[in-house]
Amino acid sequence: MPTRDSIVQAADALFYERGFEHTSFADIADAVKISRGNFYYHFKTKDEILTAVVAERMERTRGMLTQWESEGDSPQERIRLFITLLIRNQAKIMRHGCPVGTLCTELAKLGHPGQGEANAILDLFRVWLRGQFRQMGRGKEADALALHLLARSQGAAVLAQSLRDKKFVQQEVALMSAWVESCVPVKTTASGRSR
Repeated sequence: MPTRDSIVQAADALFYERGFEHTSFADIADAVKISRGNFYYHFKTKDEILTAVVAERMERTRGMLTQWESEGDSPQERIRLFITLLIRNQAKIMRHGCPVGTLCTELAKLGHPGQGEANAILDLFRVWLRGQFRQMGRGKEADALALHLLARSQGAAVLAQSLRDKKFVQQEVALMSAWVESCVPVKTTASGRSR
């Protein structure tokens, strides 16, 4: 019998590809090839599955952020790792959009009580980005900059899905990366000259 984890993985993929509302218990059971009775042993409602999927996505996001902390030598490099997700996941994003953004948007449209749990993933990115901008020396503006970059990346994902244009995605990634570099404060010497 498939484990709870395999049900969550199948549901995660189906919620992303088809949407939460358009994925049924039967769809998930078919994907993991179990009877509905065995399925109900693990989950009684679709909302329980959603909670498990969001928890799994949160865990993966935390792991990714931790990895970026060790991979990037500077806040700018770490932020670029966030930005280049658009390229690393380009094929999926062009087909289905951003997995986090699409779920949050769908749950908001439905007025679903799980919306807050899903939004917590976006907030995890926001808090992490805010920390990177603070390390860059942008203290008071750090949260606004983080929110701006998060909004811009979500907008790029929406347009990537709509336009299905690889050049657009690459261009947006380059523009966002240049913008991050422009956010690095200019240091001045004692004589007032910038360096």
